[in-house]
Amino acid sequence: QVQLVESGGGLVQPGGSLRLSCAASRIIFRISTMGWYRQAPGKERDLVARITSGGSTNYADSVKGRVTISRDNAKNTVYLQMNSLKPEDTAVYYCNLQGSGQTYWGQGTQVTVSS
Repeated sequence: QVQLVESGGGLVQPGGSLRLSCAASRIIFRISTMGWYRQAPGKERDLVARITSGGSTNYADSVKGRVTISRDNAKNTVYLQMNSLKPEDTAVYYCNLQGSGQTYWGQGTQVTVSS
């Protein structure tokens, strides 16, 4: 079993920045693809960004140029740096791990962009 613990969410004004972190409990992290997804009220959970074990990344069109995903294998942690935040970025953000045929989710962290 892998536990994913997210942190870094909160309330931020439009145009502001936040950095989300997700720490994995096991070394499987290092061979896994890590992703951040988000789910707004009444909407489906959608991919925000993903990073493979080799460091390849891909982003949702809605966040390209504003968001950067990165990973620190020594700390079993993946990060999501979000800049120029917009009200439409408001959602619960979930960390996702895919590795060894398994998929795990974090508990989610709320991001609210509002003035």
